[in-house]
Amino acid sequence: MKLTLPEKLKPYSGVINFMIILLVSHFFWKYTVLGEDDDEIVRFFGLNISQPFIFMASHTAQVSYSLLKWLGFNVTLNDLNVIRHLGSGNGVHIVWSCTGIKQAYILFCILAFSRGPWKHKLWYIPLGLLCVYLFNILRITFITGLIDSHPQQFDFWHEYVTKYAFYAMIFGLWVIWEEKIRPQTPKGA
Repeated sequence: MKLTLPEKLKPYSGVINFMIILLVSHFFWKYTVLGEDDDEIVRFFGLNISQPFIFMASHTAQVSYSLLKWLGFNVTLNDLNVIRHLGSGNGVHIVWSCTGIKQAYILFCILAFSRGPWKHKLWYIPLGLLCVYLFNILRITFITGLIDSHPQQFDFWHEYVTKYAFYAMIFGLWVIWEEKIRPQTPKGA
């Protein structure tokens, strides 16, 4: 008996759903949430939604700055959310797109549109958002600490390694949902 394409894909339906939700939410964000990194204005369908981004950029900069000080780095933080190393002069500008809000939105969409009962989603989604927040703080702190001695590595770590590690973490949170949390619920829930 020869299997049809839908039958062959059935074992991969969860991963296919994950990818579809990821891509739809990514492109929805990309074409509706607009703003330049050197500008504080963020728009959604033309409406100014900058305030949460401004708040989170400032918060992210402050927490990363505090962690760097605690780790022994000699850094300053100015009103423009620039964390600068006093010895080398190298700095990082924390802008609205550094806040992790997009990744939190994508994780929310993936978990909200995944199969499973809302009674579990109501605690797992906030837990996942906390993981996204903590990962982002550690990502910014790591990159900012690294550029003190290795400023030429900023693009590599910012644009490649930590960006894809972010999405790997989101995938991991979804796998935990699919493999550990959701199966504990009765069928049909």
